[in-house]
Amino acid sequence: MLAASKMTLDKITLTRIASLHPKLRLEAREIYIQTCRCLTGRAQVRFTQTFRSIAEQHALYAQGRTTPGNIVTWAEGGRSYHNYGLAVDICLLVDGKSISWDTLKDYDGDGLADWMECARVFEKHGWQWGGRWTKGKTDMPHFQKTFGKTTAWLAEQVKKTGRVYVEL
Repeated sequence: MLAASKMTLDKITLTRIASLHPKLRLEAREIYIQTCRCLTGRAQVRFTQTFRSIAEQHALYAQGRTTPGNIVTWAEGGRSYHNYGLAVDICLLVDGKSISWDTLKDYDGDGLADWMECARVFEKHGWQWGGRWTKGKTDMPHFQKTFGKTTAWLAEQVKKTGRVYVEL
């Protein structure tokens, strides 16, 4: 395995990790480094979304419903773990320049789809993967760590404290 110091870490991903709930930042960085070690071919993981404001969530939810575009989320503002810094969406960054959401591609030729290698790392750390959801739609790029809290509970804590990152 590669040492973390020899890897080229994606600055965009590192910036997005910094926007997560403070309780998840170190763990998310470790997950990111572990996925980089697993993916030894042309692809590496990129975190495409981490914290998302409620206003941003409302706008995404409107997409494909009341504004142009494809539907990209099933959660309204306040009902996504992204709104509390507890969720990550990923893609694969291929050759350092193109983006892929191909969940079956094995860019490193080790017999396991790169996407599954990423999912294994997240799940090893106790994150829920949207690719395993059985009720409603699956969400292959999505991972969340809820600490057993519902979005309704999180929203109530934000309302009480006025802070985006609530005590967990």
